[in-house]
Amino acid sequence: MDSRLIELLACPVSKAPVYFSEARQLIVCPTSKLAYPIKDGIPAMLPEDAIKLEDNDPLLAQGA
Repeated sequence: MDSRLIELLACPVSKAPVYFSEARQLIVCPTSKLAYPIKDGIPAMLPEDAIKLEDNDPLLAQGA
């Protein structure tokens, strides 16, 4: 995923910055505790596509 694209993205729920988890191929928003999948190389940034992350998910600590 292009890092320049990630810098332009924001979580549609919280409007907070996001980061890309290469290991899990997800766009992650630690603020809203949501992760957005990559579908066919395109971030699916719709709230209904989001995956709710548990408080103890390592992805949340990664973006801190």
